[in-house]
Amino acid sequence: MNLFDFFRANKKVNTASVAKERLQIIVAHERGQRSSPDYLPALQKELVEVIRKYVNIGSDDVHVALENQGSCSILELNITLPDR
Repeated sequence: MNLFDFFRANKKVNTASVAKERLQIIVAHERGQRSSPDYLPALQKELVEVIRKYVNIGSDDVHVALENQGSCSILELNITLPDR
C-alpha cells in the first residue's frame, strides 16, 4: 500500500456517506409528499376557477402546499398575479 492508496480509500468512504445521506433526504422528501391529502389537487383546481372569474391567470400560477408542524397543519397558498 502506498501513500496514494491511503488517501483514495478515505475519499471513497466519504463519497459513499455523502451518497447515502442524499438518498435518505430524497426518501424522506418522497415520504412527506405521500402523506399529503388527496383533496389538494381538486382544491387547487377550484381555486384557479374562482380566481379566473376576476383575474386572468394560468393554472401554473397557483401553488397549494400543506405543511405539518407538530399538532398544527398549515395550508400555504401562493398565487402569482399578472402585472396591471
